[in-house]
Amino acid sequence: MERSLSMELVRVTEAAAIASARWMGRGLKIEADDAATTAMRSVFDTIPMEGVVVIGEGEMDEAPMLYIGEKLGLGIGGPQVDVAVDPLEGTNIVASGGWNALAVLAIADRGNLLHAPDMYMDKLAVGPEAVGMVDIDAPVIDNLKAVARAKNKDIQDVVATILNRPRHQQIIDEIRASGARIKLINDGDVAGAINTAFDETGVDILFGMGGAPEGVIAAVGLKCLGGEIQGRLVPHEEGELERCIKMGLDVNKVLRMEDLVRGDDAIFTATGVTDGELMRGVQFKAGYAETHSIVMRAKSGTVRFIEGRHSLKKKPNLVL
Repeated sequence: MERSLSMELVRVTEAAAIASARWMGRGLKIEADDAATTAMRSVFDTIPMEGVVVIGEGEMDEAPMLYIGEKLGLGIGGPQVDVAVDPLEGTNIVASGGWNALAVLAIADRGNLLHAPDMYMDKLAVGPEAVGMVDIDAPVIDNLKAVARAKNKDIQDVVATILNRPRHQQIIDEIRASGARIKLINDGDVAGAINTAFDETGVDILFGMGGAPEGVIAAVGLKCLGGEIQGRLVPHEEGELERCIKMGLDVNKVLRMEDLVRGDDAIFTATGVTDGELMRGVQFKAGYAETHSIVMRAKSGTVRFIEGRHSLKKKPNLVL
């Protein structure tokens, strides 16, 4: 995979972030998502690669979302890659002007990302210190104790993050009973998973069920950072189970890092749409927009934070 793709992909998430940030706080999540998707497609069309979406939010009959099987890039002899994408991770966040909305994507060499339907996935994520010490099938208290030992903390100092959903009430109750602390998030579990690998975010472990595309994207990010995510697909409809069977997926299997992202190389990039613990959101100034992005490559272990200033007059469509 070409090293130069890292910076090209930042252009994609920057464009999606700027386009969707225009809708921040306006209560219009669909419009924000459409804006991010349209911007992503426009910039993807300028990148020298042969990409295929293997897991994402859309199906082929659900345009304008980036659908599974969609081809991205110039497609003229560039590297052949799998793409996992979420043009706007946190549509409700943007609609309400909340915290941690991202434009995010991940790529790996063709055949190396999990190919699965857009469905739910149960997840457990940790940073580098706790790799190999947690188990998605273990009791919540055991995983909290394992993270505390790994990070040389008392369990009362461990912070778990989890989507604030009724389906997670039992996990929330168990975390609180252990004495550990919780950071509830309304949306955006890619950021929640990635944050476990950065001490400055104050997050130690992520629990709970969210989207499968977000699980694969987070796996690429954590692979770059030396962290770990475990998952299990959770069909909620008969049609989802049938699609998994057709794709050769065992919904009872615990998906580990090597199942979610294979090989030694992958690239993760994200741009903040709204402010978060790790990145600032888009800021509009007089004639330009400021962005804050992260791009990481698994093969080299390089992590870059990139600040961008974009002239809205010279590139009004965000493509140049």
